[in-house]
Amino acid sequence: MFVIAGLGNPGREYENTRHNIGFRVIEQIAEKYQISMLERKHKAVIGKGYIDGQKVILVKPLTYMNLSGESIREVTDYYKVDVTAQLVVVSDDISLDVGQLRIRKKGSAGGHNGLKNIILHLGSENFIRIRMGVSDKPQGYDLKDYVLGRFTDKENELLEETGGKAIEAIRMILQGDADGAMNRYNTKKKPAGE
Repeated sequence: MFVIAGLGNPGREYENTRHNIGFRVIEQIAEKYQISMLERKHKAVIGKGYIDGQKVILVKPLTYMNLSGESIREVTDYYKVDVTAQLVVVSDDISLDVGQLRIRKKGSAGGHNGLKNIILHLGSENFIRIRMGVSDKPQGYDLKDYVLGRFTDKENELLEETGGKAIEAIRMILQGDADGAMNRYNTKKKPAGE
């Protein structure tokens, strides 16, 4: 069993913002694999289903981004998963351009408050994370305003494709090939067309 958690903020005012890209990927997975996301427990909206025969728990924490660890710790404790091998966290990353992914099996929070809180609550940096590029804030912008802003139409088109890549990476991780997912999807070059 795997827990796949996408980070974001609950509430209509945060829908489709840069900071909520983790929620967006969870919604794409739920739609693709027909997993109902209606259950509310562990301070989250959760869905249970299967991806390629592997049981998964999809999680959208309702704690707000900066307290994501509270929910994720409750879920991982309840389902008794090994966080180093059976937890995948999807979050936004301003150091990557829109369209880029970065997969890691461990590491620091990199300044991301949601990841920082998860590390605090799990007591470990050793969990798989997929960081989705949302691009850096333009000069003069406030970081909070920027990450709570919305994507352009062009960026939204690119994100559909990137979400598909994230799902393929997750499928590889579920089959025990996190290294293969990292080799295939980690990239530093700008997406085509930019």
